[in-house]
Amino acid sequence: MRLSSKTLAFLLNLLLGGSWALAFIGALNAILHHAVNGWLYAIASAIIWALPGLAGVVVLEYLLRGFERNEELRRQTRILQEILDELKTRNTE
Repeated sequence: MRLSSKTLAFLLNLLLGGSWALAFIGALNAILHHAVNGWLYAIASAIIWALPGLAGVVVLEYLLRGFERNEELRRQTRILQEILDELKTRNTE
């Protein structure tokens, strides 16, 4: 990730890692506790218990994509402004 703010990048990566850990721990916990009831039930409960962590991953990835898109648009705007300034100086000559 190439965010300009190192603090924001660190925070988002930390939260993203926590969300993945929550999804993994929830799935593993559900499988271990419900394996005695049958593997189909254990897998179904693992999917359900992993959903909160996976929802966090989706939300954080959406935020990261939005920040990256915003920075790319700023960069493109700066480049276009430089081109426009160059064209204005050539037209006045």
